[in-house]
Amino acid sequence: MAIPAAAIAKAAIGVLSNEKTRKAAGWVLVAILSPIILLIAAFCSILGGSADHNSSILDLCFYGGTLPADIPAEYRAYIEDMQASFTLLDERIAEINSMTEDGASLDAIRVKAFFYALYFGAESPSSRAHQQFVDCFVTYEERTRPLDSTNSEDESAEEPEEETYTVAIPITDIATIWSNIQTALGETVTEEQRNNADSIYNLVRYGSATGTEGWIPGAEVPFIGADGFCSPVGSSWESRVTSEFGYRSDPFTGQTKGHTGIDIAVPTGTPVRAALPGVVTKATYNAGGYGYYVMIDHGNGMVTLYAHNSKLLVSVGDTVEAGDTVSLSGSTGRSTGPHLHFEVRVNGQRVNPRSYLPTN
Repeated sequence: MAIPAAAIAKAAIGVLSNEKTRKAAGWVLVAILSPIILLIAAFCSILGGSADHNSSILDLCFYGGTLPADIPAEYRAYIEDMQASFTLLDERIAEINSMTEDGASLDAIRVKAFFYALYFGAESPSSRAHQQFVDCFVTYEERTRPLDSTNSEDESAEEPEEETYTVAIPITDIATIWSNIQTALGETVTEEQRNNADSIYNLVRYGSATGTEGWIPGAEVPFIGADGFCSPVGSSWESRVTSEFGYRSDPFTGQTKGHTGIDIAVPTGTPVRAALPGVVTKATYNAGGYGYYVMIDHGNGMVTLYAHNSKLLVSVGDTVEAGDTVSLSGSTGRSTGPHLHFEVRVNGQRVNPRSYLPTN
């Protein structure tokens, strides 16, 4: 039996207004449902009565499908307009991907998640400048290449002729993309919209608004070894390492490059803890790769670094103890999904963090 929309809306609003229950429910409600709570409630009342109705609003917008016949006309219009917008975005994305090189391509889900977060429920999103919007996710570079001379009748030419062509280079830094959108489209992007876009992307890409399956066991308390070294993300870090220290295939270029730390997959918003007592020397944003990151000097030549955070909780000059929360994890900077990039440096040299992290 379908749950009344009013009851769902009332319950959801109650969750959103209570900080404790909001955290318990996770940030899915805050990041995705709160901007369109009445629409979600209406959908629940329509779809909730049948086990066959597993579609969500995001599924219908991103993947298409038949809308229920009894959905209110206003909500139907919102979804159909977003579907039309995504078709236009896909056409432009395909054009741009034909201009990339070295196996690079635009992340279509990222583009559409940003568009959805900005324009779902707005008036006629499908009438907006889709080409200009997608262009915010790339830079263009003029390059030269030799012309095909196999059919040339002039065999006396000493050097092959060249032609100039344009290459599209996908932007990997999220902050740069948002800045481009604000500048090119005249949009004022709110923090809520940024968070919504991140959660929508994770939900579509990974099946969870945090990018992983949810809160990880042991993250709520410090996990400190006998030598005093604390895991930055709790006791289950070993099972969540997605990229080791050393040489690896770069996730963006496919080229073999050195990886200066280890990557630990954790949901956005996971507390990140200081490994040892020390003084914060960096707490800033790095557009080149780290995103929001923290560096801590522990003395005796040892420094640790915590990158791709969604929020920084310390400032330069702060003194911290082992296990203190210094940031919340995220996916900022050059990142393919929510995780912590953790580095250990000894006398300026990057070393394998596994040599220091506590184990169970």
